[in-house]
Amino acid sequence: MPERARKELDGLLREVIDRVELVLDERERIQLLLDAVVALGADLHLDGVLERIVASAGRLVDAQYAALGVVGPAGRGESGRRLLTFVHDGLSDEDVARIGSLPQGHGLLGLIIDRPEPVRLADIAAHDASVGFPADHPPMHSFLGVPVRTRERVFGNLYLTEKRGGGEFTDRDEAIVVALAAAAGVVIENARLYEEAERRQRWLEATAEVTAVLSGADSGVDPLQLVADRARECAGAPLAWISLGTTPQELTMRIVSSADGAGDVAPLTDVSLAESLAAQVVVTGAPISVRDVAESPHALDVARLFGWPDLGPVTLVPLGSASGIEGVLALGWHRGEEDAHAAVDVALVSAFSEQAGLAVQVARAREDQALLALLEDRDRIGRDLHDLVIQRLFAVGLGLERLARRTDDEAQRAGLEQAVDDLDDTIRDIRRSIFALGATATSDDLQAEVTRLVDRAAATLKFRPTLRFDGPVRLLVDDTVAPDLLAVLGEALSNASRHAHATRVAVSLVVEPPAEGAPGRVALEIVDDGRGLPDAPVESGLSNMRLRAERRGGSLLLESGPQAGTRLVWSAPIAGGPATS
Repeated sequence: MPERARKELDGLLREVIDRVELVLDERERIQLLLDAVVALGADLHLDGVLERIVASAGRLVDAQYAALGVVGPAGRGESGRRLLTFVHDGLSDEDVARIGSLPQGHGLLGLIIDRPEPVRLADIAAHDASVGFPADHPPMHSFLGVPVRTRERVFGNLYLTEKRGGGEFTDRDEAIVVALAAAAGVVIENARLYEEAERRQRWLEATAEVTAVLSGADSGVDPLQLVADRARECAGAPLAWISLGTTPQELTMRIVSSADGAGDVAPLTDVSLAESLAAQVVVTGAPISVRDVAESPHALDVARLFGWPDLGPVTLVPLGSASGIEGVLALGWHRGEEDAHAAVDVALVSAFSEQAGLAVQVARAREDQALLALLEDRDRIGRDLHDLVIQRLFAVGLGLERLARRTDDEAQRAGLEQAVDDLDDTIRDIRRSIFALGATATSDDLQAEVTRLVDRAAATLKFRPTLRFDGPVRLLVDDTVAPDLLAVLGEALSNASRHAHATRVAVSLVVEPPAEGAPGRVALEIVDDGRGLPDAPVESGLSNMRLRAERRGGSLLLESGPQAGTRLVWSAPIAGGPATS
C-alpha cells in the first residue's frame, strides 16, 4: 500500500477511535446524569437536595469546585437580588475558615443573578465584572455558571470552577449542566412542596393540641402561654408574644414566649400599644407582615424593650374568631433570619390563631361556669350563716342582755355585757366573711379592694389587721373617691409595717348616707399601737394623703405620741348616688 494511502487510513482510524471514545464518554456522562437525577429524588429535604445537586454537578463536568447560590428577594434600596444561601463542595473546612464570609452575590456572581443565563469563561479574572478573590482563596480560572429554575422563577445558580486537568469547560459540559439544572429545578420544587406539607402538618398538630388541652377539664395550663409557645415552635421564630384588647387603646401585652425561655411582660406594662402594628391588626382584622421593624414607624421593637438582640422581620395576626377579635398574636425573628420569616405561610398562622382563639374562648367559658358554681355554693353558705347562725347569735345576745338587767351582781353584769360585746364582734366577723364569700378574686368592688389590701399587709406586718365596715360602702362610695381612699389605705398600712413596729392595727371604713340635704361622708380610720411618729415626721407621704383629702373637700386627722401609737382618719364628702363600680 502506498505511503500516502496508509497515512490517510491511519488518520481515518484515529478519527473513528476518537469519535467512538467521544460516544462512550458521552454515554458515560449521560448515565452519570441519569444516576444523578435519580439520586436527587431520593432526598425530600431541601438542604439534602441542594448538597446532592452541587456534588453531582462537580462530578459530571470534572470540576474541582462546585457551588449553588440560592437567590433571595431584593432588599429595599438594592439594585438587584443577592445570595441568600451558598452551598459549596470542594472547599475544606480549613479553606472556609481562611476565606471568611462566603460570597453574597457581587461581581461576576451578581451579574449572573441579574441576568440568569449560562456563562462560560476560560479565566474568571479576565471578565469585566470580576472583582477578584479574597485573601487565602484557592486559585480559580475556568468557570461555568448556569441558572436553576423552579417553574418560572429562578431559584439560584450553579457555579463550577477549575476544571480538572486544566483547560476550560466545553459546550458539552454546559449542555449537561443545563440538563442537570432543569432536573434539579423539579426536584427542588418537590422538596419545597414536601417541606410545605410538613409545615402544614406541624400547624395542624399544634392546633389539635391546643384545642384538646384547652377543651379538657381542668387542664391547669395557661391558654395564652400555650398558644404563644406552639406558634413560636411551629414558625421557627425565636420570639412570640400576645397582646389582648378589642380596641387599640385597650391593647396590653400579656404573654411572651422566647426560644431561650426568658421573658416577662412586666417591662411593657406602661408601654402604649395604641399606635403599634398590633393596633392596626385589631382595627383592620387583617394580618401584617414586615421584613424589618426598623422600616415601619409603627412597629414596637419588643427586643429592644427587653434588652434582647434586635428584631428584624415580624408577622402579626388577629387572635379571635368570627365573633370578634380579642387580641393579636405576633411572631418575631432577629435580623439575618429573613429567609426563615419568608418561609412561614401567614395563612397557616392566621388559621392557627383563629382556632386557638376559639379554644381560648371555650376555656374561659368553662372557667366562668366553674366560678359560677363556686359563687352559687358560697351564696348558699352565706345565706345559711346569715339566716341561721347570726339569728341564733342575736337570740343568745338578747338572752344575755336580759340576764344582765336582772342581776344585782356588778361583776356578773360586767361579764355578761362583755359577752354581748364579744357576740357583736363575732357577728361583724361573720358578716365580713359572708361578704368575702361573695367577692371574687378579680372583683373591683371597693369593699373587696380594701379587704385585699388588708390581707396583703398581713404578709409584712406578720399579723392580720382587724377590719370593720360600717354603712353602705358598696353603694355610696363612687369611682371618683375610691382611688384616693385606696391610695391612702395602702400608704398608711405601708407606714405601719415599715416604721410603727406595731403589734395591732385596726382598720375601719365608715360611710354616712346623706341626710336633710347634706352630703354623705366616708371616713377611713387606721389605728396602731406602735411607737408613734417622731417629732419631725417626713411629710412626703402624709402631705400626699392631706392633698387627696383637701382636693375633695375633706380632711386628714393625725394623732400620735411617743410609744402611744398612731391614729389616722381620712375623710371626704360623697355625693350619695349609687356607686358605678
